[in-house]
Amino acid sequence: MPPGPPDRVAARLLRDFCKELMIPMICVAIGRSRHKHIMAEHRHLAEEGAKMVELRLDYVAGRINIGRLMANRPENCQVIITCRRREDGGKWSGTEEARQLLLREAIAEGVDYVDIEEDIAAQIPRFGKTKRIISYHNFRKTPKDLRDLYTRMAKCDPDIIKIATTANDPHDNLRMLELMQESEIPTVAMCMGDIGTPSRILAPKFGAPFTYATFHHERALAPGQLSFKQMNEIYRYEDINLDTAVYGVIADPVGHSLSPQIHNAAFHAKGVNAVYCPFRVPSDSLDQFIKDAHRLGIRGLSVTIPHKEAIARHLNKIDPPVKSIAAVNTVVFDGAETIGYNTDYNAAMDCLEQALGKVGAQPSPLKNKRALVLGAGGVARPIVFGLRKRGALVTVASRTRKRSDRLAETYDCKAVDWETRQRVHCDLLVNCTPIGMHPNVDESPMSKTSLKPSMLVFDTVYNPESTLLIKDSRSQNCQTVTGVEMFVRQALLQFFLFTRQEVPSSIMRDVLKKAIGPVRY
Repeated sequence: MPPGPPDRVAARLLRDFCKELMIPMICVAIGRSRHKHIMAEHRHLAEEGAKMVELRLDYVAGRINIGRLMANRPENCQVIITCRRREDGGKWSGTEEARQLLLREAIAEGVDYVDIEEDIAAQIPRFGKTKRIISYHNFRKTPKDLRDLYTRMAKCDPDIIKIATTANDPHDNLRMLELMQESEIPTVAMCMGDIGTPSRILAPKFGAPFTYATFHHERALAPGQLSFKQMNEIYRYEDINLDTAVYGVIADPVGHSLSPQIHNAAFHAKGVNAVYCPFRVPSDSLDQFIKDAHRLGIRGLSVTIPHKEAIARHLNKIDPPVKSIAAVNTVVFDGAETIGYNTDYNAAMDCLEQALGKVGAQPSPLKNKRALVLGAGGVARPIVFGLRKRGALVTVASRTRKRSDRLAETYDCKAVDWETRQRVHCDLLVNCTPIGMHPNVDESPMSKTSLKPSMLVFDTVYNPESTLLIKDSRSQNCQTVTGVEMFVRQALLQFFLFTRQEVPSSIMRDVLKKAIGPVRY
């Protein structure tokens, strides 16, 4: 942005100074059909520390009584009144005349804010102390002309501009965040959908006065909306500021990942000013996402399916084992260097060696062990590499024989058909497939009768921890290693690579077990 005249420069400096002093807020949207339920949730949220709520009148069944909703309202909790049309993602089924009358009534009642769509802004005049949120929604895409849209909305006498669009590409998040950062009028801009989730989490880093959340994660009022509890307990939204470092996991899909929960808990425990986000990045968007990383403030990434191999072309330095594994699960941005690591390798080997005797012993307790590895993808590669490096005799079986053959040829081991896996004699069984992962918890890659008491069984699936394979193995008196142990170990290594600090393993392990237990967010 060019320097501009002195008065505009001063205004911009004042704007940036105000953003630095800003305390981020979460506006919790309440959409219930009955007045008493709206008021009850409003009181509950205020008790939980919410500083702002949005009351969605379009969800109310029957006659709407704004005076009743405002009576005895909790103190220190601002109220936005919204009545959203169906074309803007709402549920209003009455006439447009009646809807606008409700908005005027809310202003007359002296609510803190009223949400007015851009196209009717001229028809709802300013009155009293009520502030105006001028809003725009697009459930198909994020328009290319965001700045033109902002300029147009700025002419509608707003106190706050709200723009909510659908993200079809991760780059839409950066465009939206930078629009907020450069705006002179306070702007709440977010991308909807799971691709757009980072725009909600990172909003305070880019100057948003607040962002929106839902009362409960199962009652989202907009696609990709997180709950108030998730925003507070996982992401600690109100602690995010301009200096917050950004980390995250890139995957497609990414919604199942529990990495944000354990890494954010570790940042909090160590007092690190950082936030860890889930980034859904389709394969054809990876190149642009890496280009955007610096502008997003990203310092490090966990990398999973489908990017573990493709990310290599963006690295200018790699940890030595990565050359042999040909798969990256951790990226650190260190100045001009983009460095790739694989923490799965060390984590898996440490788990197995500890189960068999001693980590790092020479020779390794894995030497000459007959190992059957199920799967030939990104999880299997570092494990097969580690086993072979420690002298194990490895057989690979995956549902795609060609992939098994390629992996076996790479590491000088044996491949067999998937259908013959039950007949392979082994001392060590490692499941690197997703079979048994939530929600398919009644599946196992091996029959119970093929499990022998002399075997060590390692299941890399961590959700649930006690997979059917682990349960069957224990019932057969096999020694077992769960995916939780590997997941925590690799995350501890990632955290150290990100921060050069160590965190107690119990912090990550406790958070992970809570997340995969019966009580879930």
